[in-house]
Amino acid sequence: MTYYISPRFLDKLAVHITKNFLDIPKIRVPLILGIHGRKGEGKSFQCELVFEKMGIEVLHISGGELESPDAGDPARLIRLRYREAAEFIKVRGRMTALMINDLDAGAGRFDEGTQYTVNTQLVNATLMNIADNPTNVQLPGSYDENPLHRVPIIVTGNDFSTLYAPLIREGRMEKFYWEPNRDDKIGIVSGIFSEDGLSQRDIEQLVDTFPKQAIDFFSALRSRIYDEQIRQFIHKVGIEKISSRVVNSLEGPPQFQKPDFNLSRLLEFANLMVAEQTRVEKMRLVREYNQSLNFHEQHHQVANQAIQTETPGNGNGYGSNGQAKNAQLSPEMIQQLQQLVNSGYRIGIEYVDERRFRTNSWISCASIAANQEGEAIAALENCLAEHGDEYIRLVGIDPNAKRRVMETIIHRPR
Repeated sequence: MTYYISPRFLDKLAVHITKNFLDIPKIRVPLILGIHGRKGEGKSFQCELVFEKMGIEVLHISGGELESPDAGDPARLIRLRYREAAEFIKVRGRMTALMINDLDAGAGRFDEGTQYTVNTQLVNATLMNIADNPTNVQLPGSYDENPLHRVPIIVTGNDFSTLYAPLIREGRMEKFYWEPNRDDKIGIVSGIFSEDGLSQRDIEQLVDTFPKQAIDFFSALRSRIYDEQIRQFIHKVGIEKISSRVVNSLEGPPQFQKPDFNLSRLLEFANLMVAEQTRVEKMRLVREYNQSLNFHEQHHQVANQAIQTETPGNGNGYGSNGQAKNAQLSPEMIQQLQQLVNSGYRIGIEYVDERRFRTNSWISCASIAANQEGEAIAALENCLAEHGDEYIRLVGIDPNAKRRVMETIIHRPR
């Protein structure tokens, strides 16, 4: 298969890596290149193609390795891989890079329900420290006076706004938003179907018919064309014998003829795939099955009805101006809530016991939209009633930037 490398992608990656291996006087070069963009657009694969073209050795870390039951393990792993990459440069005499895939999935904070653990903090701190001191990266419990070779770090992700802001600032991380244009898509899709006899006009029509689909859609489409032959093979062998025929057979692997990759057939399968995507988006069966979500929605409806029907002096716990009269909440708590509401922030309420408090592993108790002071007071009263012997904190969330702007503890266990 002929693979296509976007000139823009190649240029950005090659310049960043090369610049990190040059000693340019009085120039501070960011160590980290952050490549972000929509899912399925081939960020990691384009990186691999560039690495192969430039002859670069790469050490990989997955976003899934950035969490562990043992605090400190992910940060230690990053330092260890970085030192290994520096050793590769010294021993093999070739450019080497460290690549972290899906950094935001492992170290990002997506919403008020995402726990911010000790490992998350340490990963962010470790990457910032390496970016600031790329030749002095030590392992815990040891110290090496010899300076390391600088190793460029490439990270990929979908939404870097979920990361710790000081990590992605200019000087530490250079950002590159990857969104393939029409020419890029045509080039990549031409490479995917290069052995299948499609004309350039067919490729262009296929891309233009599904302009909003990501690159992986077309790769999955090519795979779907083989389904009919595989289905016939299963029926021929027998559903009861297919396991032994494929996994543990002396006949060798089965051979399949090249299917017909005409445009009309591709469009037929592509439309079926789009229909499945649409069905997933519309069904949302989790709201039908998840009782906690149903309870959350019902709680919101009851709270809203209580707010809409309140009148002065009706004994429902609120005065005519919506101020709480319930003695359970202290004036300081009411003031914190009002500050968040007046600032237009979403309000989150979280709790944690003594043991988890030491590891900063908070659990979400409620989330309330902005301008819902009465609902926030009711939710806070419920949380106090249920978790009065635990820590409780208020969280202010900027709905536009989708990040936390305030965290304050309002209740501590006695």
